[in-house]
Amino acid sequence: MKIWQASNGELRRVLEGHVFDVNCCRFFPSGLVVLSGGMDAQLKIWSAEDASCVVTFKGHKGGILDTAIVDRGRNVVSGSRDGTARLWDCGRSACLGVIADCGSSINGVAVGAADNSINLGSPEQMPSEREVGTESKMLLLAREDKKLQCLGLQSRQPVFLFVGSDAFNCCTFLSGFLLLAGTQDGNIYQLDVRSPRVPVQVIHRSGAPVLSLLSFRDGFIASQGDGSCFIVQQDLDYLMELTGADCDPVYKVATWEKQIYTCCRDGLVRRYQLSDL
Repeated sequence: MKIWQASNGELRRVLEGHVFDVNCCRFFPSGLVVLSGGMDAQLKIWSAEDASCVVTFKGHKGGILDTAIVDRGRNVVSGSRDGTARLWDCGRSACLGVIADCGSSINGVAVGAADNSINLGSPEQMPSEREVGTESKMLLLAREDKKLQCLGLQSRQPVFLFVGSDAFNCCTFLSGFLLLAGTQDGNIYQLDVRSPRVPVQVIHRSGAPVLSLLSFRDGFIASQGDGSCFIVQQDLDYLMELTGADCDPVYKVATWEKQIYTCCRDGLVRRYQLSDL
């Protein structure tokens, strides 16, 4: 992994230690620490200041495909090809529990604060004192077996299970009750957790896999396997295309203030500067 100076593209740090592919990485809220997951089934925490790996989590039996950070980051969640989602304690570098065991690859995970109207259930056992910030949080799992699963992060109790048209690749929360999830056949499902049986809407722009979804202002950004990347604002009333990838899959989108970053299979990270939408 590489850390770049965003303003001028200068390479600042190289984080080396994973074996095989690194599938996902994200900064902790502090901006000084990085969380990564790889095909070596390891989850690692790095110092962005000196590039050292300070913690390695082991326990998954398959590659880690996505991660989520709970609150300020004392706990993190990982989803793996082994079909499990796990909750980790960063301070003691220990697994606090298997939140879900799906029997199918978990391609994407998201953690969101639940609206007060949503019943997340009660934990069967007293939560560990090492669990921090899991109360009133939902965990969303995008699964390879065409299922989108939502459960209470602390309670481990099911909230809903939605069956889509194809494998789910990615998911994100838009609010305390609205969420998005993208499938391999190009569908973007918008669901309301309070009545998840019927989607609020299904957006389909092409049959290419939806690879990344990100809440953005009062809409979202999506990227697909055909190189398309677009911003949707205010219930599809306004749409902006980000060009440049030219048919290569855009794997991931990230934002910082008015800037959008995309990472593409062609080996380029592109930066887009937005004026006010």
